[in-house]
Amino acid sequence: MDKKNQSTITEFFLLGFGDLHNFKILVFALVFIVHVSTLTANVLVIVLVGVTPSLHSPMYFFLSQLSFCEILFTSNIVPTMLWLILEGGGKVSVARCICQFYLLSAPTVVQCLLLVTMSFDRYVAICRPLHYVTIMTFSHQLLMVTSCWLLGFILSLFVYISLSKLTFCCLNTVNHFYCDIAPLLRLSCSSTSSVELVTTIVAFPVLVSPFIFIGASYISILWTILKIPSSTRRHKAFSTCSSHLIIVCTYYGTLCSIYIFPPKDNSINLNKALSVLYTLVTPLFNPLIYSLRNQDIRSAIVKHIQSLRIWKHIL
Repeated sequence: MDKKNQSTITEFFLLGFGDLHNFKILVFALVFIVHVSTLTANVLVIVLVGVTPSLHSPMYFFLSQLSFCEILFTSNIVPTMLWLILEGGGKVSVARCICQFYLLSAPTVVQCLLLVTMSFDRYVAICRPLHYVTIMTFSHQLLMVTSCWLLGFILSLFVYISLSKLTFCCLNTVNHFYCDIAPLLRLSCSSTSSVELVTTIVAFPVLVSPFIFIGASYISILWTILKIPSSTRRHKAFSTCSSHLIIVCTYYGTLCSIYIFPPKDNSINLNKALSVLYTLVTPLFNPLIYSLRNQDIRSAIVKHIQSLRIWKHIL
């Protein structure tokens, strides 16, 4: 059929999770509880870092930025997910769908770059401790964080512009619970080569370069830790990096499983399951890792709880 004679589609139909029948309310409640827990945990990290003097260090400043990024990320996806669960699917305009992908990809890029700054901070702290204060000044921290946010939204903008130029016709069903790039490309009736080229170019500074940098940083960190004569100091040095390393492995693992090595087209359910892990579980997992494994944050939580109890007795 001649593509010129095909009508242009202005709306997509998101299938979501299909008809959940009697489990609809249960799934909705579960997703809602996880979402509220995610927002609460990340807001708590941001507030603790802001009001606790002992947490005014580069590592926790970057962590608060990561938590803010998680809030933006999950707030873009989960409300749509909840709506689709209740409705069993729903319509969304093409423009809004592409915009949702942009608001998904921008925080994703920022997160990747923030993980690089956090690994650089750990590298300087352990491998160059005498120069840490002069290198990790507050002005340098602001510069790195600002660069992460600007690059995240600018690089994602290139993909957004290329997606906006696509035309869609005939099929309009998206078998997913949010607007991701792969199903959009499959539905396009125009050439997607420009989008694929832009995505490949953007992927290098977003995924490849950060992964190489983080890997090289931790090789240097591990080599430095192994040369420390005291086992107590070795354990303390490694414990400052373990939380970040767990988050890096979790984040890049889920990201690569969805975008770098995605399941085959006939594994739609597996792809959705990985996407749920990436969009719902990981944003909650990150602050919990730092809260449970980090003595400074645990101490700050206990201190503020005790302060609230004291004020309660006074009032």
